[in-house]
Amino acid sequence: MFITTFVQIGLESDVFEGTSLVDMYAKCGSIEDAWRVFNKMPSQVAVTWTAMILGHMKCGQGQKALEVFQQMQQEVVKPNSVTFVGVLNACASVIVLEEARFVHQQIIESVLESDVFVGNSLVDMYAKCGSLEAAWIVFNKVPSRDMVTWSAMILGH
Repeated sequence: MFITTFVQIGLESDVFEGTSLVDMYAKCGSIEDAWRVFNKMPSQVAVTWTAMILGHMKCGQGQKALEVFQQMQQEVVKPNSVTFVGVLNACASVIVLEEARFVHQQIIESVLESDVFVGNSLVDMYAKCGSLEAAWIVFNKVPSRDMVTWSAMILGH
């Protein structure tokens, strides 16, 4: 019902308001409503796609989150650091190491590997996927290790 009111007044056509609605529905676990708004938007930006990826993760749908990421790439929308964090969490949740390595390569090409949140997610993902050697390599490259970085390595062991 809430979505109908917004659609009737046309807020889904504005990227900011539309993305806010997608994010709200996704965070509330109402993926169907999030998709309804998403699909009514004339265009989506990285933040909109990221809201859908994170929404699927919140609902425990790691594989679907990866499918959304693939769809985002087909639409040639450039991921940001938050997108990559969500995708790495999805890779870890469904344990797809090869796909994770491909995402890691994209992170390197996007010059986001030194971002502490991305670095922490890489360490965590590699550890959860059973590749402690790769986790250590990334761990040693993280420019400023914090409690999250150390915890990911400790829990990986």
